[in-house]
Amino acid sequence: MTTMTPTVYIVDDDPAVLDSLALLISAQGMRALKFSSAQAFLLQCQPGEIGCAVLDIRMPHISGLALQDTMAERGINIPLVFITGHGDVEQCRRAFKNGAIDFLTKPVDQMRLVESLRRAIRLSIRQHSQEVETQEVLARLARISGREREVLEGVAAGLSSKEIARELDLSPRTVEVHRANLFSKLDVTSLADLIRFYLKALEATGMKHNADDMSNNR
Repeated sequence: MTTMTPTVYIVDDDPAVLDSLALLISAQGMRALKFSSAQAFLLQCQPGEIGCAVLDIRMPHISGLALQDTMAERGINIPLVFITGHGDVEQCRRAFKNGAIDFLTKPVDQMRLVESLRRAIRLSIRQHSQEVETQEVLARLARISGREREVLEGVAAGLSSKEIARELDLSPRTVEVHRANLFSKLDVTSLADLIRFYLKALEATGMKHNADDMSNNR
């Protein structure tokens, strides 16, 4: 079950580290949840969560780096901060290559950790907002027919109704009907809004190539 309250997930097999980090994080006004293993964490954290995780590099069964890989495979995209008492350059490089926010050595610099966590939560909130917007765009896009999508691509390519009609072997009147349907189904009130919607849809679908092809065929 996902939660909309930003949460810092702490994953470390050392109970003393778990308790001290949870106390520090809670004192900063952030919600903290403790897990003594990667397995326990994976049972609770689901895709769509808002927050971040503090992962120990060396843990039994599933290491912090292996957990990072598993989270990516499961679509759990919260930002990560790694902590370790035995870090090396290769571990640090791999963690950052796969998107870690920070890599800290024990004993942890508390001020740096807090700053990294705040930065990670801000990033998570932005990512969540983008994901919600993407889902909303996809839901609106699903309302239109395949032919209406082709007309949308023509409009986005800067074609007139007559040019779109010629490209799609339709009558100009039929194209105008499809254009009107686009405004209604996509909840837009102006051509600028329609183009803005199309640009957002480009990020979530593979529509761009068709629009480019139409433009090139003018």
